[in-house]
Amino acid sequence: MRKLPSLNALRAFEAAGRHGRMTLAAQELHVSHSAISRQVQHLEQLLGVALFEGPKNALRLTEAGNRLMLGLTPAFDQLDLAVRSVADTQDGTLDVSCPGTFTMRWLIPRLYRFRQAHPDIEVRLSASSKPVDSVRDSFDVAIRAGTAPWPAELEVTQLFDERIGPVVAPALAASVIEDIARVPLLHSRTRRHAWADWSRRAGRDADGATGNEYEHFYFMLEAASAGLGVCIAPWPMVADDLRAGILTAPLGFIASGQQYVALRHSRQHRKSSLFCDWLAGEAKAFGQPSGQTQ
Repeated sequence: MRKLPSLNALRAFEAAGRHGRMTLAAQELHVSHSAISRQVQHLEQLLGVALFEGPKNALRLTEAGNRLMLGLTPAFDQLDLAVRSVADTQDGTLDVSCPGTFTMRWLIPRLYRFRQAHPDIEVRLSASSKPVDSVRDSFDVAIRAGTAPWPAELEVTQLFDERIGPVVAPALAASVIEDIARVPLLHSRTRRHAWADWSRRAGRDADGATGNEYEHFYFMLEAASAGLGVCIAPWPMVADDLRAGILTAPLGFIASGQQYVALRHSRQHRKSSLFCDWLAGEAKAFGQPSGQTQ
């Protein structure tokens, strides 16, 4: 048998300890300041220890309060995750895991349309390109680029096939067409084999050893936009820049062999399904690059 204090008292203390002010804890839990104070006092009496010290406007956790916080915050996080994993709701927070550059270059510029259609769903984005672990990961939806098979326990929404090609500032386009080796080849640590993969698939010889390497894919795209060289990029990451004339793709795009998909747990709530349906619609409207090579 577990002998625990009331959940309300523990919630009040954890919120007050996390914020450092009972007023902010009251706002979070939608109760009065005095209600938080009473719950904390009740908990202190029950445990026989002081949990806070100092003046009311500058409360500090005692040693006992710190020890209790170390256990409570992750416990409430786990409770929240467990409840959300079975709740069949159409509102609240939706956790979406997505590669960082794809988030910045494709998802965020279109996300306002989902918010207009579903104002009660708050989309919380986190950046990750790691393979999905359906047991340990706490996402509601994960967007990934890769190849099948995908985890069998996850539902897969196909978005679009990935197509890649050299992109460059317009001033360097003629040089790329004439002899790509004359232009510095840019690289990123996250896709170190991009030039070799494109050369093999396109049947072109490109020296992958020349040029600069950037820590993040986004930095490399910025360098290409600034005229520092040419890089291999997927169509979704650069489509808006191509349409705006910031970048150009003088040699077109070819299939990389990868797909963009949205993954979600089959038991997940309706808001996950709504988001994946919206993604599929956006992907269909997005289309493919014109004048692409095969």
